[in-house]
Amino acid sequence: MSTEESGAERPDRRSRRSRRTREALAQAALELVLDRGLREVGVEDIAERADVARRTFSRYFTGKEEAVADCIRADADRINDALRARPAAEPPLAAYRAAVLHWVADPVHPAWHRRPHVFALLTLAEREPTLYAALQHARVAAQDDSVAILADRMGTDPAVDLRPAVLVGAGAGALVAAEHAWVRGGELAALPALVERAFAALADALGPAAPAAHPGEPDRLPQHHEGPAREP
Repeated sequence: MSTEESGAERPDRRSRRSRRTREALAQAALELVLDRGLREVGVEDIAERADVARRTFSRYFTGKEEAVADCIRADADRINDALRARPAAEPPLAAYRAAVLHWVADPVHPAWHRRPHVFALLTLAEREPTLYAALQHARVAAQDDSVAILADRMGTDPAVDLRPAVLVGAGAGALVAAEHAWVRGGELAALPALVERAFAALADALGPAAPAAHPGEPDRLPQHHEGPAREP
């Protein structure tokens, strides 16, 4: 093998090793917290369970709550990967819905309804404010990525065009509504149907599609005048 080929492979191996370490820490954190409770688990416990040094934990996570919530971040990444792969001509909100449904039905990486520990995690987060905050932080970061993906698809700048953020907010809101109904209902297998119902409810609420601005151009706000114009 040439030096050039060896050098090209090394970063890939490091990336795989880094990903495995992060996943091991996240899995250890989740297992320990679900077994003992959030307050009874320390960072040292997580590092020991994952068989790494304490300082290694700090390279990946700022605290135990972030480590526990990492499985939700990974799921959000998969949704965004599916969103990137949607056909370019597909309407943005339809693309987001399709990406979520792809994640729900993915046979390779099971979604939450086929991972009972995620249900237990989301239930626990309802009682643990710091854990709930960590989950929310992961969701917001994922939504920021979704906004960037939709803005790129629409050929627009999300800093001046609110449409990508509004569309992601609507789609993510439907998913969160399904999630809350799922946790309250307590039936693991119900998640796919609840996701479908949530997006159907969103479509009903939106009603007939309003005329959209030209792709790449933000919607123009109407000009308001205070009182009748005065003649000079």
